[in-house]
Amino acid sequence: MPRYTSTHVSGQRSQLPAELARELSGNERVLWYGRPLAGVRLRASDAFGIPFSLLWGGFAIVWETTVIHQGAPLLFLLWGIPFVAVGLYLIAGRFFFDAWRRSRTAYAVTSERVFIVSGGLRPSVLTLRLTTLPPVSLSEGRAGVGTISFGGGSSIAAALGGMQGWPGAARHLGTQLELLPNARTVYETIQGAARDATRR
Repeated sequence: MPRYTSTHVSGQRSQLPAELARELSGNERVLWYGRPLAGVRLRASDAFGIPFSLLWGGFAIVWETTVIHQGAPLLFLLWGIPFVAVGLYLIAGRFFFDAWRRSRTAYAVTSERVFIVSGGLRPSVLTLRLTTLPPVSLSEGRAGVGTISFGGGSSIAAALGGMQGWPGAARHLGTQLELLPNARTVYETIQGAARDATRR
């Protein structure tokens, strides 16, 4: 799979990935489509997340190892297993889950809307109409890679700089086109499409 796909088009539906093409209505003109960057990625939230996960996971593993070596009752052994599992997920599993989720996500901007197709654990299509678009913001990092947010997330997400891969994070993050190469160009495409839509 390519590291990313980021393509400006002018109504060429034949170029679209199948998961995007089947969501289009008859009159929509495609302005842009793409995917988030692929692979395991560190985020600003990991400045907090990595030390926390190592602390949690380390404590849980030491606890479980001690219980096993001391021959403690079965209840103590079973008690520690969920904490070890969560610790291993926070240390490493969340990075691979986040990469897997992004590999199954696609974005498109059309003459009518912005939409996100997610093929994760719960496949879904999220649509934002251009005529009722919430406030749009751009967070841009190195080499033009950035994230476009719609309406903003919670103060928790803002403070941590994104929490993808963390349990229950989605409800705090709001709607995003994340880890986009050439994010500013996509941002300007959305702004222009929204202006055109409100004039019609």
